[in-house]
Amino acid sequence: MIDVELETTEQRILDAAEELFYGRGIQSVGMDAIRTASGVPLKRLYQIFPSKDTLVEAYLKRRDARWLHDLARYVDAHDSPTQRILAVFDWLYRWFSEPDYRGCGFINSFGELGATSQAVADIAKAHKDAFRRYLADLVAAADAPARLTDQLVPLAEGAMTTAAISGSPEPARHAKDAARTLLRAAHADVVTAA
Repeated sequence: MIDVELETTEQRILDAAEELFYGRGIQSVGMDAIRTASGVPLKRLYQIFPSKDTLVEAYLKRRDARWLHDLARYVDAHDSPTQRILAVFDWLYRWFSEPDYRGCGFINSFGELGATSQAVADIAKAHKDAFRRYLADLVAAADAPARLTDQLVPLAEGAMTTAAISGSPEPARHAKDAARTLLRAAHADVVTAA
């Protein structure tokens, strides 16, 4: 019973933190705002998360796990390896179309705190490394040259930032078109080399 209550309270705090940190920025949100949004008394909040830093780290780690899981679930629903690579950009389009889209939470948090918080910098780097490895696995499954990964990553990352700034999901479609061109060129290179 106590474990379930703790988990439920922790989730309420993390839900409130995610909405506020992602929506308004980490530095502009104090623990009082988290308390109010979560409905958890400040004393209890600090028992679960002894500092704002520990709450920020938990928020980012949970966001990382959910983001990568949601992406993989969407991409895995596609049949061919090439379709799975292009589906990454379709998934980004869906994400960019959400009304509360404010860009990549990891880029945002790194921009705010990366110079002063090694933990935030490390979590952001780990997230980006995991995304790169995910794309590398998709590229390998498509029998495309490994260098294609290094071309696709900046397309996706640039689309995230451009969509946030422009307020439009269209950068995902432009990045998908560029990815399709790179895939064709990569496969043509493989055929020519054979």
